[in-house]
Amino acid sequence: MTLCVSPAESYSSTPTSRYWLWHRCRVHYLQAGEGRTGPPLLLVHGCGASAEHWLRNIDGLAHCHPVYAIDLLGFGSSAKPPLHYSVELWKHQLKDFCREVIRRPAVVVGNSLGGLTALMLAADCPEQVAGVTLLNSAGHFKSELPRTNAWFARLGRRLGAHPWLNWLLFQCLSHPRVIRRVLLRLYRDPSAVTEQLIELIRRPSQEPGAAAVFQAACRAWPKRTVDELLARLRQPLLLLWGQWDPCVQLWRAHQMRRLYPAALLHLIPAGHCPHDERPDLVNQYLLDWCAQF
Repeated sequence: MTLCVSPAESYSSTPTSRYWLWHRCRVHYLQAGEGRTGPPLLLVHGCGASAEHWLRNIDGLAHCHPVYAIDLLGFGSSAKPPLHYSVELWKHQLKDFCREVIRRPAVVVGNSLGGLTALMLAADCPEQVAGVTLLNSAGHFKSELPRTNAWFARLGRRLGAHPWLNWLLFQCLSHPRVIRRVLLRLYRDPSAVTEQLIELIRRPSQEPGAAAVFQAACRAWPKRTVDELLARLRQPLLLLWGQWDPCVQLWRAHQMRRLYPAALLHLIPAGHCPHDERPDLVNQYLLDWCAQF
């Protein structure tokens, strides 16, 4: 078990809300643990979430590490400009954030879409990444490519040809009752689906530009496969997988382990967002693993 702070030490790990200007766009992030000696941790949320989705983790992690939880452009409290959104765009955002704000290699921790972005960052910009932790990461394998490309191509054509359909779908998905229903499917523990969590998802969806970001994000699926990215990876890899995820199922974690045998895999009794359902387990596994750096 990792011990980082002596009981006598007075320390506050309350995160500070900050902004960073990236290509004239305001990017929001939370920061805690300044002055800690462990490697910095960069926490990256999933689609529709934000930096605040890591609030149950930051306190425990910041006693050992400088912690940064970022809002990807288009999400949370970050700007939502009319851009061509893609995982490549978010990868470049993280790369510049590591270089300009963190200023030393970080352990990048990503859930869902954030996991895929973290993996791409590590594969393409190894000088910025000390290690990678994936929690129920998005991404498709080479064997899925024809079917996945066809599905997203159809979705992109429909949303592009019918803007009203995009608006209608977004209005439906951003309603609190629908958010609750989706979260209850994604979370194993229904008690974790609180009003605060629902509001965390709903609030950014009411900001100008959010509907356009949703349409762009639906068409942002990368052409590169998980197989390709893992073949380029050279850093240590930790897989923390919610074993009851109905969306990114457990077989994907085992497939990643086959493709990258050096990876360490821990199963979490949770759904799609194990860091929020079981922060105790996720934090301890992550802290123990980071002790090697």
